[in-house]
Amino acid sequence: MSIWGKSSRGRTDGVWLTALGGFALVCALSGLAAGSSRLDLWEALRELLAGEALSPGARILLYVRWPRVCASLLSGAALAVSGMVIQAVLGNPLASPNVIGANAGAGFFTFLAMALFPGVPGAAPAGAFAGALLATLVVCAVAAGAGSGKLGIILAGVAVSSIFTAGINTVKTFFPETLYNGSAFLIGGFSGVSIRDFTPAWGVILLALGAAFLLGGQADLLCLGEDAARTLGMNVPLARFSLIVLACVLAGCAVSFSGLLSFVGLLAPHMVRRLLGEARTSHRLLLPAAALLGAGFVTLCDLLSRVLFAPYEIPVGILLSFVGGPFFLLLILRQRGRDGD
Repeated sequence: MSIWGKSSRGRTDGVWLTALGGFALVCALSGLAAGSSRLDLWEALRELLAGEALSPGARILLYVRWPRVCASLLSGAALAVSGMVIQAVLGNPLASPNVIGANAGAGFFTFLAMALFPGVPGAAPAGAFAGALLATLVVCAVAAGAGSGKLGIILAGVAVSSIFTAGINTVKTFFPETLYNGSAFLIGGFSGVSIRDFTPAWGVILLALGAAFLLGGQADLLCLGEDAARTLGMNVPLARFSLIVLACVLAGCAVSFSGLLSFVGLLAPHMVRRLLGEARTSHRLLLPAAALLGAGFVTLCDLLSRVLFAPYEIPVGILLSFVGGPFFLLLILRQRGRDGD
């Protein structure tokens, strides 16, 4: 067992949540203070609290960095909890929101909105959320009709993702003008994000996070297996459907303003389990811990994407792919080793 796993045994849940909350706070403050342009954070804050935004520093903080940090915190928390819930429901440690077709559905409807409603404010984010939700409902309906449980959800997700991916390519073929804005969405990032972009989504994310935390006990029962959950009085199909839709709402809201950020829903849950110890399986602790870690992690990656190559900036989705790709390969090898044992 790793050093992290051993050290976590002597710590309380409150200490871990406080530490992860501190990590997210430090990342947020760093994101506000640092960037390609220098500014005095405290001076800019004093000016904004006085009701003014006259200096360049105050304007950068108010119109650029504040929306960007808020967006990265929200999307990181939402995607991390979404991934944790999906892994619990499917009993698959390698699962993430794209497994249930959410990413492909969001991508297709985003491109469709760009093609049919060019220049309409809010059309693309609304399309992303609607597409993610529709794809998930189709997957759940097919799996329920087939009566094949977790395996049916995974197989239906693969099929639905393929259909929507073909739809994306079709839209790009007939509406080539969507390639520019659409490529930014497919990569994922927060460049140019404003408060208006996630004003409808932030409230839904906070409500969905609260609901996920309350349903942590249901996720624990599903992890015991379907037979054990039924024995304990759970309506397994209803619980599975509710949690998957909740995970989809979180992922759909996040991608509506952040684009398709890769690997967050896979990385954050595994990092949390690594920190707290593999034996700590209660989702009453894991879900809020994943939210805090995911929020801080995405905010930190966004900060690095701004400062590593300043004055140039790379989309945070590229940085996440560089980090997440090797991590995913490591997880596959680790899982294979366990299966071999």
